[in-house]
Amino acid sequence: MKIVKYLFFLLLLVVIGGAVYVATIDGEFQVEESRVIDAPDELLFNTINEYKTWEKWGPWMDESDDMILEYPEKTSGKGASYSWKSETQGDGKMETQKISPFSSIDQHLTFISPMGESTNDVYWQFEKIEGKKTKVTWGIKGKQGFMEKAFWATQDSSLSQTIRPMYQKGLEKLDTYTKEKMKEYSISADGVTEHEGGFYMYNAATSSIAGISQKMAQMLPAVSTYIKQNNLPQTGMPFTIYNEYNEEQGTAIFSAAIPVREKVVTPKDSNILCDFLPKQKVVKTTLKGNYTNLKEAWEAGYKYIAENNLEADAASPAFEVYKTDPGLQPNPAEWITEVYIPIK
Repeated sequence: MKIVKYLFFLLLLVVIGGAVYVATIDGEFQVEESRVIDAPDELLFNTINEYKTWEKWGPWMDESDDMILEYPEKTSGKGASYSWKSETQGDGKMETQKISPFSSIDQHLTFISPMGESTNDVYWQFEKIEGKKTKVTWGIKGKQGFMEKAFWATQDSSLSQTIRPMYQKGLEKLDTYTKEKMKEYSISADGVTEHEGGFYMYNAATSSIAGISQKMAQMLPAVSTYIKQNNLPQTGMPFTIYNEYNEEQGTAIFSAAIPVREKVVTPKDSNILCDFLPKQKVVKTTLKGNYTNLKEAWEAGYKYIAENNLEADAASPAFEVYKTDPGLQPNPAEWITEVYIPIK
């Protein structure tokens, strides 16, 4: 019996000593990871702000086959949330506490496991760098309870060492997801319509087809500046007129144009001129997406003409109108471009 008592007291001493040791462990922690992503801050902010996207890039989604996600009515913005249930990963809930559009998001994480319920603060920061690139920082901070400290004291790695690779993986998946979203596009052949035409200011140039976009980046701002300096009312979105387009030679003569209310007489030495686009019947095609898909949009327009026994009017130049300002909408997947091909 004495041996049993000694063993009991020894075990008691070990338990007490272990409890004292665990109690002295600093339970406060903070982990954050950053990644520079070649995507606009607005797109990244909106992606993370909407909880329904998390199942597309969340790193823990690959770790559990039994995770059930539940979404309330509000899934984005302050007060939004989502929750999950999993026998293998535990249950939990994430709720948005505060947002600063395109700059930061603060969230509250509640996690329920056999060790009990823990709460932590999750934060996101978005920093514009190098044009349209964004530095995304994902962090978590909190304080472990006694049972959590006891659990991690028995593990080969700490809580921070476990979270860090998970966040790295999540940011990598977020990078891939946003880049794929930016590539999304759609093309619709809207058919025959009538374009109202009107006066426009323009700047003309000759260029290789491959160099058109680079030229346009210089020409349109010049036209816009002229309009603003002379207080001319702009009546529509910028467009490009293709006066001549020779695919065999790989060259084009085109004009970068902005519509105005009335005819404008410019100085003789001005490279910004005024012209008039007549009211005419056209086949209209709409591209929603990056300008890199414009070739396919033009092909869709000419295909519509061929399939419907129409004839393009070679005497009238075709043109494309940029309905979305990339400066205001940084996500290329949201850009709208209308292609107009005059027909007889």
